[in-house]
Amino acid sequence: MFNPKYKHSNKILRDLTAIAEAKGIIDRAKILPQQEVKLRRQAIIRMTHHSTEIEGNQLNLGQVEALFANKKIDAPDRDIYEVKNYLNALKFIEKTVAEKKPITEKIILKIHKLVANKTLAVQYCGHYRPGPIYVVRRRFGMPQETLYTGPEAKRVPQLINEFITWLKESEEKEISPVLVAAIAHMEIAAIHPFNDGNGRTARALATLILYQRGYDFRRLFALEDFYNTDRPSYYKAINLGKTYDERRTDITSWLEYFVKGFKKEIDEVKNKILPLSTRKIDEKIKSQIYLTPEQLKIIDFLDQVGRIAVKDVEDVLSCPRRSAQLQLQKLKKIKIIKATGKGKNTAYLAN
Repeated sequence: MFNPKYKHSNKILRDLTAIAEAKGIIDRAKILPQQEVKLRRQAIIRMTHHSTEIEGNQLNLGQVEALFANKKIDAPDRDIYEVKNYLNALKFIEKTVAEKKPITEKIILKIHKLVANKTLAVQYCGHYRPGPIYVVRRRFGMPQETLYTGPEAKRVPQLINEFITWLKESEEKEISPVLVAAIAHMEIAAIHPFNDGNGRTARALATLILYQRGYDFRRLFALEDFYNTDRPSYYKAINLGKTYDERRTDITSWLEYFVKGFKKEIDEVKNKILPLSTRKIDEKIKSQIYLTPEQLKIIDFLDQVGRIAVKDVEDVLSCPRRSAQLQLQKLKKIKIIKATGKGKNTAYLAN
């Protein structure tokens, strides 16, 4: 059975304590919904950009932002598919968390199917690899070097199921969600269950675990930013050894790297939020505001477009006109938005 070996080093304990303290500050911070939505959107864009760029995607941050807004860009099809795929995987993660679904083999396969769509042959999307796999290093003018050999294909389903069993047990044992996410990231990379897209699947799964276990930090972080800033350090930290069975038995150094990166990213989130939370906020909305996912989608659309009408809400939420009107009235009542125009020409602006 899967049973990762590691030590709770002083570095890990120190950083986990700092993360927990930052979590309290971030969770309690009073910021306007428009500000939170904007920061959340920026996190999704950064997450997508860095996770795909690690794998060689050439799109820049501005191009990723354009695709997020459903705008057309001039770029290779594969790069566009990879970015759109990762955005779809993150949407699936949010839906999975909202529906409180546990992580199963089916969920992992679905994440892979989403990240690999149109970049892998259909028979390989959301399906385990049928043969051997290798991680290689290619350097100009030098022979190809095999860095890592994945486990035999026939072992993959069993290894994944053993990992999922451990995942359930980790919650019962109350292992830190940060450590669980780090271990999940490394184990998917070690099993290398798919022909391609293993790194993106591993990083997306780590995000899902953090969201599910209450460590979403209002979904304002993008840990991939840390990996991509210094890729050599990332590859060195996640070093798996030569084969699955011969890999390092103690993964403490990887956990130290992961926790250090997570602390750095959460500190940046805290530093972005604190100046916003100290500004004077209208007495009507002085207490922490919790909007529904539907209301956040409305605010997100409004923030990007500048105005929103009932018909826009119908499209954004895929809901009847009456439901769209009610959503807008609720936001108007708490002074998040204000109406302009009359009758059929009524639209809503940020207040």
